[in-house]
Amino acid sequence: MNPLPPSSAARTGFATFREFYPYYLQQHCNPISRRLHVAGTLLAIAFAVAALLSGRWLVLLAVPIAGYGPAWAGHFLFEHNSPATFTNPFYSLRGDLTLLGEVLSGRRRW
Repeated sequence: MNPLPPSSAARTGFATFREFYPYYLQQHCNPISRRLHVAGTLLAIAFAVAALLSGRWLVLLAVPIAGYGPAWAGHFLFEHNSPATFTNPFYSLRGDLTLLGEVLSGRRRW
């Protein structure tokens, strides 16, 4: 039995990112969840840049934890759905970066 509501069930089989992104946004409608995603993505980028600038490559191990930790907390605690990362990992990462760009440019509220 699926513990998530039918509207929150993970979808697969998107042919393009353009097709996936509206689904991604639907799965991130809670403002706190969106904020956690944006914060996690920024934190992951900061760790990646710090690793590159310092040459401390072990810092790269923190990148997925920094990015996915807050995002997954948003899904489980506020959205009550399953992260798209589990079914569409590359589109999900691109969605996180696209959402970040839209928030930073003012195109989307966070």
